[in-house]
Amino acid sequence: MGGVGRHFDERRHLLGFTERILVVCAGCGGRAVSSRWPGTEAAGTWAAHEPRRLACARCAVMGEWDKERDGTRHWGRMWGNAPVDMHFGRPLWLQTRCAGRVLWALNLAHVEELGAFVGARLREHGAGGSTTAMLASLPGWMKAAGNRDSVLKGLERLRALAEVTAPEGRPSVG
Repeated sequence: MGGVGRHFDERRHLLGFTERILVVCAGCGGRAVSSRWPGTEAAGTWAAHEPRRLACARCAVMGEWDKERDGTRHWGRMWGNAPVDMHFGRPLWLQTRCAGRVLWALNLAHVEELGAFVGARLREHGAGGSTTAMLASLPGWMKAAGNRDSVLKGLERLRALAEVTAPEGRPSVG
């Protein structure tokens, strides 16, 4: 995630990072995972619409989400930049204070993509694509050159936090 080179934005949507979302478990406060239900075949953006399950390896809490049954009641919170899982409404595991705000990511792949973009000295994007692409929609404070070092340090904290599973290993964001 260094501060050199270039980054080419492929106009990937945030939904393309939803195959596996790290969240705070409602049962034990540890790290749980929201993921596609086993056996579903969707990939990328459409994975967000497929049936989901929530599982915690620490306390065995389980949950199920189906768009037809449960709707999309939490999706507006995610699009409002609230750090919550769009399916189950659980707080995202990967959150840290950064530049006076909350920096969050869905999973390690999301952290890596953000780091590649923020760390690049030259940011390019192709013609066309979605106007709601993830990188184009980032808040200005994350894209500002003056915050580059702070955001990269925040992403390093998120990368380390992705390895933590116990609630006592997760710092308070509040």
